[in-house]
Amino acid sequence: MQKINTALLSYGMSGKVFHAPFLAIHPGFELLGSWERSKKLIQEDYPEVISYPTLESIFQDKSIDLVIVNTPVGTHFEYAKKVLLAGKHAIVEKAFTSNVAEAKELAALAKEKGLKLSVFQNRRWDSDFKTVKKILDANLLGEIVEAEFHFDRYNPILSPKVHKETVNSGSGIMKDLGPHIIDQALYLFGLPKAVFADIRITRAHSLVDDYMDVLLYYSDFRVRLKAGFFVREAIPSYIIHGKKGSFLKPRGDVQEDNLKLGMKPNLTTWGAESEENQGLLHTEINGETIKKKVSTLQGNYYDFFEGVYQSIANDKLEPVSAQDGVNVMQIIEAAIQSSEQMKAINL
Repeated sequence: MQKINTALLSYGMSGKVFHAPFLAIHPGFELLGSWERSKKLIQEDYPEVISYPTLESIFQDKSIDLVIVNTPVGTHFEYAKKVLLAGKHAIVEKAFTSNVAEAKELAALAKEKGLKLSVFQNRRWDSDFKTVKKILDANLLGEIVEAEFHFDRYNPILSPKVHKETVNSGSGIMKDLGPHIIDQALYLFGLPKAVFADIRITRAHSLVDDYMDVLLYYSDFRVRLKAGFFVREAIPSYIIHGKKGSFLKPRGDVQEDNLKLGMKPNLTTWGAESEENQGLLHTEINGETIKKKVSTLQGNYYDFFEGVYQSIANDKLEPVSAQDGVNVMQIIEAAIQSSEQMKAINL
């Protein structure tokens, strides 16, 4: 089996929680190390790897095939461009870039260099979203009338991460939680015709937007995407109404919480939700009205990395393409413009 030698550009929360554990269990990847500026932590978890002292030392290591750009959003374009120019494949975390122009430039550069470039939209492999997709793929609701996706929290306290709370090209909820549910909507429904948005600041002393309400206009239905920090009592995170029925699903994916607890992923029991978070299906099948709970599919971010492996080793399409990243950035830019101008923006 071909081994893809991989390096991280950071070993903070994302490197430790979302990337290294899956690289470690996938037989096709070899984690070589991470760029670490001050804290040297990766060797505590993986003693055999390298703590790279500089970004340039990663580019100069000819053995590295793939680099994961998991640094603050404002650095994504600069670092990803350097990765590609060094002849290495790349995974870039969300938000892909700071704007559409940067996203398009990276996509074009990867194509020109014949390199694989994927965006880390891991939430496509959440258990709750996979179940929503299964319901839609089975056409159990009939023609869709409206859908509403939420990524709500109750957390009025500002983040201790300075880059998240200072005004910069990558800060704010639109580029933090927004890319998750925007990507999910585009994955299911494609690009809309227009975007209307209300983006606000709701927390005391916040300098960056922390509330978003985005409406995507499709020909025959609408999709609303919401995220905020003052939802103490959450409604279902996925609400979909069709002409035959409805499906309501609370957010229940356990992967992030389990990874933060230090649990290691596997290929059998990983990502199984508790039954209490099952979705409710109320629809009509073969002329009979049914109302029942639906078993939740297992989530597993391993499948994203398997997709990346297949794209590099066997020249398959990336699991989340650079064009997918461009599309998400188009929605984000249109939403920001819409909120500023208080009008719908045609795409």
